[in-house]
Amino acid sequence: MNLLTKIKITWCPGCTNFGILAAFKGAIEDLVKNNELKKENIVVGSDIGCNSKITDYLNLNSFCGLHGRVVPLSSGIKIANQNLKIIAFEGDGGAYAEGIAHLIHAAKRNINLTLIIHNNQTFALTTGQFTPTSPKGFKGKSTPEGSPEEPFNPLFLMLSAGATFIARSYALEIKKTQEIIKEAIRHQGFSFLEIIQPCISFNDTRDYYQKRIYWLPDRQNKANFNFALEKVREWPDSSPTPGRTESRRNDKIPLGIFYQINKPTFNN
Repeated sequence: MNLLTKIKITWCPGCTNFGILAAFKGAIEDLVKNNELKKENIVVGSDIGCNSKITDYLNLNSFCGLHGRVVPLSSGIKIANQNLKIIAFEGDGGAYAEGIAHLIHAAKRNINLTLIIHNNQTFALTTGQFTPTSPKGFKGKSTPEGSPEEPFNPLFLMLSAGATFIARSYALEIKKTQEIIKEAIRHQGFSFLEIIQPCISFNDTRDYYQKRIYWLPDRQNKANFNFALEKVREWPDSSPTPGRTESRRNDKIPLGIFYQINKPTFNN
């Protein structure tokens, strides 16, 4: 099964988005091979940004919409055709700035789709402006003196809003990311997966993350709200800024599936 198109990939050489593409491609191949999905029933959505180029490179049904608007777009496709499996890609800028209201209400409604966030803590396509998850002190094109804002916590927000599947992975952990993507797609309800994706051109935080990420136990009780609450609050307390070595309350970054429960979806 050939899931790649012939379109030239225009990410920067060495971009960590290649890791997400490889993980997603592997996840879809596994699910189709195991007869869990039919290729013709998969629809991938995107909006604008380096992250959203991924739909150009996938030989799957796809739709590209406006910046920050992939969630309502994907929701409409799912409501119109219940037989489709919808997977949407979005960056931290589009999801957490322009698209924040859509994100909250999709979680609240438990719309049956999977949302994969590429979080590099910067607007990379437009060469490095700060986003809602950029660390305080981040120096970019829009904040040359350093961002005065504290980053907000997307996983904490999703837990509060009622998402029924909440996970985080790391773009350079391809095999583990592939397995979490499969679990997110299998889940019936709103699946939220944030993938930490360092931007090697405008926010290269690879060394920082490699020293601090750790994986949650596979056999944890994923329906334990209090455990999920404790873990999602561990980060971004220690958000990195290149050249800044001090951390705040915590110096470790948990990865894995934080929370998963079953409840009626908006489509039922």
